[in-house]
Amino acid sequence: MTKYVDQGKNDTRSGYGAAMTELGRTNPNVVALCADLVGSLKIQPFIDENPERFFQIGIAEANMMGIAAGLTIGGKIPFTGTFANFSTGRVYDQIRQSIAYSGKNVKICASHAGITLGEDGATHQILEDIGMMKMLPGMVVINPCDYNQTKAATIAIAEYEGPVYLRFGRPKVANFTPVDQKFEIGKALMLNEGTDVTIIATGHLVWESLIAAENLEKQGISAEVINIHTIKPLDEAAVLKSVKKTGCVVTAEEHNYLGGLGESIARVLANQHPTPQEFIATQDTFGESGTPAQLMEKYCLNNKAIEKAVLKVVKRK
Repeated sequence: MTKYVDQGKNDTRSGYGAAMTELGRTNPNVVALCADLVGSLKIQPFIDENPERFFQIGIAEANMMGIAAGLTIGGKIPFTGTFANFSTGRVYDQIRQSIAYSGKNVKICASHAGITLGEDGATHQILEDIGMMKMLPGMVVINPCDYNQTKAATIAIAEYEGPVYLRFGRPKVANFTPVDQKFEIGKALMLNEGTDVTIIATGHLVWESLIAAENLEKQGISAEVINIHTIKPLDEAAVLKSVKKTGCVVTAEEHNYLGGLGESIARVLANQHPTPQEFIATQDTFGESGTPAQLMEKYCLNNKAIEKAVLKVVKRK
C-alpha cells in the first residue's frame, strides 16, 4: 500500500487563488472576472498586482459569461469566478450559446461545489454541475482533489485552448499530492496499485478512497485507487486496464450519481468491458444545511461508505 501523507489541510479554492496570483505574474493575457465573491475565490492578491486585469461584474453571472466570451476575441484568457451553483445552473444558457457552441477560450472556475459547501444549504450546494457541463460538446471538465492539484490544474488550463469547467471546494481538506506535480489534462493518476477491486474517485473523495484502501488492506482486500481529476476527456485506457485486472469497480464522487463520474465510467464499461460496479454519490437528492463532515456522513460520501461498497462489489465478481 502506497502511503500518502496529509501535508496539512487546506481548501482547494485557495489553490485556485494561489495559481491565479502566479498566472498574473507569468501570463499577461490572463484576466479575472468575479461575481462579487473575491474573498471566497481567494483572488485578492491577483487583483492587487493586476488591477487593470480584473473585472468585478457584481451579482450578474449571466453578464459575466457574456463578457468573458467577448474578451477571448481580443486574445485574452478570461477566468470567471463564482460558486459552482451560479457558475452552471444560473448561467447554463449563456455558457452553451456564447462559450461552448463557439468554442471560446473561457475558463469557468467554480468554487464551493458539492455538498461540502455546508451550512449554506441546498440552495447553494450543487450536485448536478458535472453532468450539466460534461454534456456540452467540447467542454473540458476538471475536478481536482486537493490544494496542490487545484493550483496545478488552474495553471495548466491557462495553456489549453478551449472552454474548461474547473470545479473546486470550500472546506479545508487533506493536501497530499506533490507540490511540484505536472498536471496533464485527461490523464488519470494511479495512486495505489491493487488486485481485488478498482476504486475510481474524483475531488474530495480521492483522499477518502485512500483511507478506505488502507482499511481494506487490513481485511485482506487489495484495492487499486485511481484519481480521475479530468472527468472529460476521460482516460478510458487507464480505467479499462485497471478494471480488467481487478474485475470490479467502485466509483466515488461528491455529486449526484445521475450524470456524474460514475455514469461516465459505466458507459465505458458497458461498451467495452461489462463489470460489476457500485456508486458512491448522492442518490437523486438535494442537500441540506450542516457541517461538511455531517453531510458527508449522512449522504454516505466518506471512507466508511466506500469500504462498504467495496465489500459489496467484490461479492458480485
